[in-house]
Order: sequence, then C-alpha cells, then structure tokens
Amino acid sequence: MAVHVALTGATGFLGLRLLRVLLDTHRSLTVLAHAGSGDALHRITRFFELTGAPAALTAELPSRLRVVETDLARPRLGLTERAFQELADTVGTLWHSAGSINLEGDLPQLRRTNVEGTRQVLELAAASRLRPRVIHVSTAFVAGARREGVAYEDELDADDGFENAYERSKYEAELLVRAWSGQHRRPVLVLRPSILVTDRPPHPELPAHPLLVVERILRDAPRAAGHPPVPYGGARAGRPRVRLVGHPACRLNLLQVEHAAEVMVRLAARTPSGGVDTYHVVHDRDVPGPVVLGLLERLAPLAIDLVDAAPDPPTALEALLGSYPGMTAYLSHRRRFDDTRVRSLLGASAVSAPVGPAYLWSGLAPRAEGVPAPPGPPAAGARSALRP
Repeated sequence: MAVHVALTGATGFLGLRLLRVLLDTHRSLTVLAHAGSGDALHRITRFFELTGAPAALTAELPSRLRVVETDLARPRLGLTERAFQELADTVGTLWHSAGSINLEGDLPQLRRTNVEGTRQVLELAAASRLRPRVIHVSTAFVAGARREGVAYEDELDADDGFENAYERSKYEAELLVRAWSGQHRRPVLVLRPSILVTDRPPHPELPAHPLLVVERILRDAPRAAGHPPVPYGGARAGRPRVRLVGHPACRLNLLQVEHAAEVMVRLAARTPSGGVDTYHVVHDRDVPGPVVLGLLERLAPLAIDLVDAAPDPPTALEALLGSYPGMTAYLSHRRRFDDTRVRSLLGASAVSAPVGPAYLWSGLAPRAEGVPAPPGPPAAGARSALRP
C-alpha cells in the first residue's frame, strides 16, 4: 500500500489551509473525516473553489485525497480492528488538527473530543508498523489564566488555572502527547497557534473564524436579553450599553490563518529532536483589545465599555454576556507569547504581515441578507471607562 500523510480536522478553519499547503509537497493525502458530518470531499472542493485555487488542482482532488470516515470519540476511531490496522500501516506522518474549539463547552464534552480524540489518534500512531511522526496542533492558550508576563514554549503547567474548559482540555491533551512520546520513545511536534483570523469575507460554506463567532454572540445577545431591535449602523447612543470587565492595555494575539499553516508545514519539515518539540505559532505584534472591540461594536447593536469591576447589579444583557467564558476573560490579558525559537529557525519568513483594523474588518464586515457593510475601516477601539 502507498504511504500517506494523514490529517484530522481537514474540513476545519485551520485544517483546510493545512491541507492546501500540504498538497504543494505531497502527491496524495489521507483525510480522516468525522463520520456522519457530511461529504468531506465536497466541502474541501468547495473551499478550493471559493478561495481561488487553480482549477486544475481542484479537479485533481478526488484522485489525490483518500477520505476515511472516523469517530475520534470511539475506540479505534470507530473502525473495525482490521480497518484500523490497515489504516495505521499506510500512515507515514500523522497530523492531528481536529478538535472542538467551543469556548462555552463543558469539560466532559470537550474532553471527549480534545483529550480522548487525541488518545485515539496516538493509538493509531502506536499501532502503525511505520512508526509515523505525530504532529499535534494544540493552542497557545494552554498557558491558561496567567494574564501578564511571558508564556514560553517549554512551559506546560496548571498553576494559574484556566479561563475556560477549552483551555484545560487542550492542556490535558498536551500532557497526553508528552506522556505518549516518552512511553514510546517517539518524536512529536506540538504546534501552538494563537487566535487565527482571515480577511476572507464570511461565506456560509466556509468555517467561521473565532472573531466571527464572537461577533455573532454579541449580535444575538440583545434579542436574547429582551432588547428591542436596533437599526444596523445606528448611533451609539441609541444602543444597549454593555459594561465588560477588562484592562485598558489588554491585547490579543491574532495571526493570519494562511500564514499559520505555512509556518506549521515548514516546522514539520525540520528534523525532529527525538522528543517533544513545541513551537508557538503566533504573531510578533499583538492587537490592542479595544481595537477589536471597536470592530465588533460596529457590527453588533451594542455600545461596549470596558470597566475595572463587574457591574453591581449587572443588567440582564451584561449578565448574559458576562457568562461567556470564551470572550470576556481575554479582555484582561496582557501577556506575550514567546516565539524566539520559531523566528530563529525560520528567520524573516516567520514574521507575519501586520493584522490591523482593515484586515480584520474585511473578514467580519460583509453581512448576509442584503445588509451593507459600513464604508471604510472602523475607528480604533471601544470606549474605556476604566478609572486611572
């Protein structure tokens, strides 16, 4: 049988870009798609069509991709023992990019996908006679709830706790990967991206990036809290006011997803050390949090103010938004993710183009159902009501 590069999560926001880059250097790939989630080959083909891939490349996809339906939550990935072994013995490199990024999910649910799913992928690698190299896509947010200072690539501890169950589940998955590497004496590459974004306009057939998910939460929250509809683009004074706890110097590390995929594939091409090699795939310049809030505020019918203490009492809308651990906690983060190792290995090519308001606006602004986007880039930042 032919030896393949296998990829989980190939129909996800990052996975589609990884697939695109991997096809530049590999004639064929095995896609481990989630059973019952729809036609993976069709979804991949639509991504290539919608993102302007060469027609010849798109036409070749059926002959270059082998799709195997699997279930990360089940033993042997939901395959029969024979099918599992046959799959294992054709995999030369195993990319594990699949996982749940539901920041509002509960821990048992997230563990089923992010921890147990990782366990099953590692079992596949262990069962292979080819001893495939494992490349595990984690997240820079395994750094947890530490809000200041520098997060280094060699660090992995739970001393500061976690902002949400997603972070903890990815931390636990990394612990599992490290233990597996030591037990089997096998090299593993761990890649920790930050918040991945794109300037590609939203499209119903493309996976949404994290900021777009947050924007939808903000847009739907006033209605859920019983507020009457607010005209799109209406004056700030006429919108429901939301006071969110945050720091005036909060910042977010946002990285272009296409650049992240390219960096990851280049890192994977390097000779492994023999143990666990961990890299932060992050931007060298953070985006101020108020700039991001200003963008979201222009799209959502809200007036957002940062405050230094939780409102007492909160409005119904503030209580609703304050319950989303995937959003509000990061408005207090000022830490930096160190990526010295990546930049020393890849040089100037590791440095990303700036991620500014115009770039982010392009990936957020176009609205469905005939609602026009406001002209021009947005003004920077939501208001801060923080006291000196």
